[in-house]
Amino acid sequence: MTSPENTPSESDFALARPNNADAGLAPLLLTVTELVRQLMEAQVIRRMESGHLADEQLDRAAESLRRLEAEIVHLCEIFEVDPADLNIDLGELGALLPRSGGYYPGETSDSPSLLELLDRLLDTGVVVEGDVDLGLAQLNLIHAKLRLVLTSKPMN
Repeated sequence: MTSPENTPSESDFALARPNNADAGLAPLLLTVTELVRQLMEAQVIRRMESGHLADEQLDRAAESLRRLEAEIVHLCEIFEVDPADLNIDLGELGALLPRSGGYYPGETSDSPSLLELLDRLLDTGVVVEGDVDLGLAQLNLIHAKLRLVLTSKPMN
């Protein structure tokens, strides 16, 4: 039996803000979300500049990107993650996201980030094909034929 002074209060059960060390996978998920957000933003800019977005579509996309960015910042506050920490240094590959100053689609930089490379890849498109055999004891048990088309262009 617990005494009144040892009884947990309602506030003890409230959701506590985790320490950065306790954030778990949150920084990784926030980093991936920010990468995808910036990729979508780059594609919106490309479509805007090419005249493929009506004003209404552009307004909707801009508002959605603003809301997503605000939500990422809010989640960073909850998990006590500095938004600057979402940019991972990938060593020889460079940074995941552009350094301060940002990135504008179509412009080249001396040391492109992974975001810039993915944006260029989406703009030009790529097809990856392959076969995968999985097995054991010298028996092919699963055969997968893969075809991945990665592009930002509409496909017919």
